[in-house]
Amino acid sequence: MDSGPPANDLCSVCHGNFHIPCQANCSHWFCGNCIMLVWQHGSVGCSCKCPLCRRAISLLVPTEESLRQQQDPEVSQILSKIHAYNRFFGGQPTTLYQRLRDLPFLLHRLLREFLHPHRSLPLLIRARVFVVMIASVIYLFSPIDIIPEGILGVVGFLDDLLIVLICFLHVAALYRSVLYLRHGGS
Repeated sequence: MDSGPPANDLCSVCHGNFHIPCQANCSHWFCGNCIMLVWQHGSVGCSCKCPLCRRAISLLVPTEESLRQQQDPEVSQILSKIHAYNRFFGGQPTTLYQRLRDLPFLLHRLLREFLHPHRSLPLLIRARVFVVMIASVIYLFSPIDIIPEGILGVVGFLDDLLIVLICFLHVAALYRSVLYLRHGGS
């Protein structure tokens, strides 16, 4: 179950089959070289914007297959450019709005990584994810609430949703740090 671009999809930059595919934090797929050319065509001091949705790309994640081909000089050169890009832009602080927009991408990849037997998250990260998820489920189903549903009805349910959202944001931030360290961080 290698995480790669959807079947029959093409790179939106070169309109060809993917060569060294990378997924951006907006969930769109590009050829590694194509997205690096887009970045170099603009201002190299700033992160590039996704050619499809115009969101700032702060993290590029190459496929496992691309990483396995790292001994090929062409692949190695493109992966080193992606690594440098992630090092420059992947560790920068993001706004709450950007974190909310990245949430589906990060949670989807995290779930795939948990379900895939050959991928391994650090044990500490796995433990933190489990603790946060269990704590949020306990809070959801416990009768103790910040705003009780019995008194305020639907408004009382909003605090439960807020707690779950905070937990998801925390888990996504943990996983983002893992991806950053894997693909560009120091």
